[in-house]
Amino acid sequence: MRTSRIVAVGAVGVAAALALSACSGSGSGGTGSTSSSGTIGKVDGKGKTLTVWSMSGDLSDATLKAINDEFTKETGATVKVETQQWANISTKITTALATSTPPDVLDLGNTMVPTFAASGGLADLTSYKKDLQQGQTWLGGLVDPATVDGKLYAVPSFAGTRSVIYNKDLWAAAGITAAPTSYDELKSDLDKIKAKNPGSDFSSFYLPGQYWYAGMQWVWDAGGNIATQSGGKWSAGFSSSEAQSGLNEWKTFQNTYSSKGSQTLNTDKPDQDQVFANGKAATIIANGWEIGVIQKNNPKLTNDKLGSFPMPGVSGKNQPVMLGGSDWGIAAKSSQQDLARVWVKIAASPSIQSGFVFGKDGWIPNSVEASKQAVDSGKVSELNKAFFTAAQNSKSTPASPNWASLEDPGMKQFFQSVTSGSKSVSDAASSWDSTVNTTLNQ
Repeated sequence: MRTSRIVAVGAVGVAAALALSACSGSGSGGTGSTSSSGTIGKVDGKGKTLTVWSMSGDLSDATLKAINDEFTKETGATVKVETQQWANISTKITTALATSTPPDVLDLGNTMVPTFAASGGLADLTSYKKDLQQGQTWLGGLVDPATVDGKLYAVPSFAGTRSVIYNKDLWAAAGITAAPTSYDELKSDLDKIKAKNPGSDFSSFYLPGQYWYAGMQWVWDAGGNIATQSGGKWSAGFSSSEAQSGLNEWKTFQNTYSSKGSQTLNTDKPDQDQVFANGKAATIIANGWEIGVIQKNNPKLTNDKLGSFPMPGVSGKNQPVMLGGSDWGIAAKSSQQDLARVWVKIAASPSIQSGFVFGKDGWIPNSVEASKQAVDSGKVSELNKAFFTAAQNSKSTPASPNWASLEDPGMKQFFQSVTSGSKSVSDAASSWDSTVNTTLNQ
């Protein structure tokens, strides 16, 4: 199960949903500084072997074989794939990168990249960025955390994200038969559902107060950021007028449509999928793989009973979403970096992304273009299209090796203080910004 990678590095996926149910930046995926343009070109690797570390549950054997076959065809070199488990993987990678003979290519959770880039363990790929992109616009939530101090240290592999999941029967009982396409339409629909289900333990849209992954969507939609970097210094952004607007809207929405008891809860206690499966919530924001969990908890909620849509924003666009997934990094101490760049370019290529990463494994591919193509191909079920669409407007956490210490419990407590009203939005933001600044600039 791909839930193992979620526990390990906080990444998310939709492949499990497809199987079971059939860090802050621009978000554009096309920005970031580049140095002189580098071309990877042809490399003679006859007689050589490239070592690739692939994480368990990520790319399938079939996809890795397709990459390796093309790599051998182009270079004459062979590939040794070593599958790694998620338990204690950060320690294992740190140790491996410090040796004189590290694996040449490593499969890294996208939010792990800044840590290994900052330690000097990953090769700088900046000058090869254009060649590696191959005309594609990489998803912002994959490339942003791989871009540290304006330099590229890893190449997007695949993604997963969250979208809105709703119970069609509960919505239909309130007279709603189609998914909303705007924020105002969504609120109008939720008002009807709330009127139809007045119980204090019912949520027309269940949003636990500590669910900061969801809460950040409101902040980003308003134009706010967790933090931005300039001249090597990080500046926290929650006190900005844009972030304040997003936080206030998040609080209003959460307080209006989620049960009062949820204001101080996270998604795990109680499990939001169980709450939804029990019929105590008509709507949630969830990962694609959670569809399978919901259906296991309540087999009556078959695919035709569930719907999904990207979360619309006040901005008039879909809210930006937090992406999880993986990037390919090349060890700085690898003696075969020329061959490693060829392998990574093939793995990131449009043909591999569309034909295998999506076509065989069901992951959201690494670019806006490939994600749109997947939706248009007719190969994505109606229930899963929203996740591929949502991923096209994505963000991630700050590309700082110090970020991890702020996530838990810090971000949870911050968003809880906003939804519960234990602090005013401005006071909560000011206090948390001070902590973010101190931590990121250590």
